[in-house]
Amino acid sequence: MKKIFLVCISIFLLPACADKENYEAAVLAEMQAEQDVKDYNIDPEEMAECVVDVSSKKMPGLFPYDPDRLTAYQHYTKMLSMRTTKNKKEMLEELRSTFGSPKELAEAHNNFTDSMLNCISVFIQRATEKEEKEETEES
Repeated sequence: MKKIFLVCISIFLLPACADKENYEAAVLAEMQAEQDVKDYNIDPEEMAECVVDVSSKKMPGLFPYDPDRLTAYQHYTKMLSMRTTKNKKEMLEELRSTFGSPKELAEAHNNFTDSMLNCISVFIQRATEKEEKEETEES
């Protein structure tokens, strides 16, 4: 019985991990191209990890492998592909349909953008505190 349970859980978690990993990869690609990340000398991998953590908290679903959360990872990954698509108008219509409505797409975009801004402010604050500490130690 335990083996059957473990096999069932494994079958469920493998695609779930792939959905989250695809989202993480899309966020990393976005952070590597983000000018603010470059300007503030923020490590894109750390920034991507932060954005994934923060944005995931406001996604549908109660826990990381909730089916609603997994669907959200897929939708957000698709949303982040907007930068690289050639036919933006067609992609926008597809995203509106994917998210269910223009309002839900806007909410998802706002969640991602807010998460990015929150993470940037955290990294800037850390850098400022580090500089102040180093100045204090030099004095």
